[in-house]
Amino acid sequence: MKILYGVQGTGNGHTTRARIMAKAFAAVGAQVDWVFSGRERDKFFDMEVFGDFQSYRGMTFATQNGKIQFFKTMMTSNIAQLYQDVKKVNVEGYDFIINDFEPVSAWAAKRAGKKVIGISHQNAFFYNIPKVGNNLIVDWFMHNFAPVTLPVGLHWHHFNQPILPPLVEASHYPNVSTPKHYLVYLPFAGLDDIMPQLREFPEYDFFVYQPVDAAYDDGHIHVRPFSREGFQLDLHRCEGVICSAGFELPSEAIHLGKKLLVQPVAGQVEQKSNAIALEQLGYGKATKRFDVATLREWLPQKPPAQPRNYPDVAKALVNWLMQGGSEDISGLQQQLWQEILAQPTADSRLVEST
Repeated sequence: MKILYGVQGTGNGHTTRARIMAKAFAAVGAQVDWVFSGRERDKFFDMEVFGDFQSYRGMTFATQNGKIQFFKTMMTSNIAQLYQDVKKVNVEGYDFIINDFEPVSAWAAKRAGKKVIGISHQNAFFYNIPKVGNNLIVDWFMHNFAPVTLPVGLHWHHFNQPILPPLVEASHYPNVSTPKHYLVYLPFAGLDDIMPQLREFPEYDFFVYQPVDAAYDDGHIHVRPFSREGFQLDLHRCEGVICSAGFELPSEAIHLGKKLLVQPVAGQVEQKSNAIALEQLGYGKATKRFDVATLREWLPQKPPAQPRNYPDVAKALVNWLMQGGSEDISGLQQQLWQEILAQPTADSRLVEST
């Protein structure tokens, strides 16, 4: 099997999903050519699993103080370069073209009239799920930023829609809950936006991941550079996670049974909607402001009683593709959610019919 797989490089969540899928494809001997865009090539890390991947500028969002700057985004987007990059991607000779919200390869496939299977959290927004701030412009953007012909959405709950559970990587780290140890990952905020609040709680240890050159400790605050292994180690041994309201990291936290405090990026409908969904499902707390009062209320709260333990969605997806990748994913959807229901700790919110 030969596959072209496009991945959005903004943030680390899409790349994390891609790593999970890369290992699942390798297990069946599939050949995968990877396309990444949205970040400079030298800003990626731990990319060995993707081999000699293609990298393009693509499109990404400009942010300031945790808020999307739409005008700056438009001013810094090079549409002419995007068009040239689209023309460079060869989409011929593949059994499947898969896309995780990556515009260059998606538009290259659309331009060539090829079928594209979209596997992403963004595709869940094509269906009736909790949404905040949704409008015609947002709908148009979700459908046209990285167009696909078969959208396969991922979410923390099916909401009685054709949606699959999250992709979560199997880990060799022991999952423990070290009291008063917290992982902090707020990629759209700088250290100056984070450190003053954390200094108010010296009885807690905070492991803060930021784009720094080397690790250092500031008392009970432990600043760490981006590292997949280090991040996973701290995630598995922490009591709770403080992060933006993206999808992949909250999914990992829910899977492991960690407390969650999320701050959605201002102006981003996806993250605001994720925050609402997390609270509705009882999986975490959302806040508009990362301040001392919020931390003082949230930090003493108890973590979940049990981890969620999502099934191996990547393996199931690869098996589905090996069997032809049918347009109807209802069988795959029912199989995966039923695996969660079969757990002794299955949440009553999942007992609805799929």
